[in-house]
Amino acid sequence: MIRTATPDDIPALHSLVRELAAYEKALDEVVASEEQLHQALFGDRPAVYAHVATADDCGEVIGFALWFLNFSTWRGVHGIYLEDLYVRPERRGGGHGRALLTELARICVERGYQRLEWSVLDWNEPAIAFYESLGARPQDEWTVYRLTDGPLARLGAADGAP
Repeated sequence: MIRTATPDDIPALHSLVRELAAYEKALDEVVASEEQLHQALFGDRPAVYAHVATADDCGEVIGFALWFLNFSTWRGVHGIYLEDLYVRPERRGGGHGRALLTELARICVERGYQRLEWSVLDWNEPAIAFYESLGARPQDEWTVYRLTDGPLARLGAADGAP
C-alpha cells in the first residue's frame, strides 16, 4: 500500500533514510534529525513531500519516496525531483518501488508536471536496471555539481563583486 506520509511516520522515515545512507556507503554523512525531517515535511512551509510503502501483512513502513518540486524554464511547468527512493532489502521484489514511482508519475500527470527526475549512483546496477525497465533514461550529458560545508560557506559569505 502506498500513502502520503504522516507525522507519525517520522521515526520510520528517519530510520529508512539512515538505512539508505548505509546502503550508499555514506552513513557518516547523515546529520539530519527526526525534528528536521518533521519540520521539512510538516512545518509551516513544507519544502518536501513523502509517500510511504507499507507492508500488506502488518502495515509497517517498509519504503519511502521523498520528493520536491522543481521547475523547467524550457517547458514552463513544474516537475518532481525524487530525492530518495528506498525499500528495505528484504521487501524488494514485491512491487513497492514501482508503486512509489507510479504514484509520483500519477501526481505528475494529474497536475500537468512534465518531468519526474532523480539521480542514481553509477555503481547501483540493480537500481539502474529497475529504472530503465520502467522507461527511464540516463541524462549522460549532465554532470551534477554540489557545494557544501566550507566551500558553500565561503561563497555565501562573499560579496559577489567581480
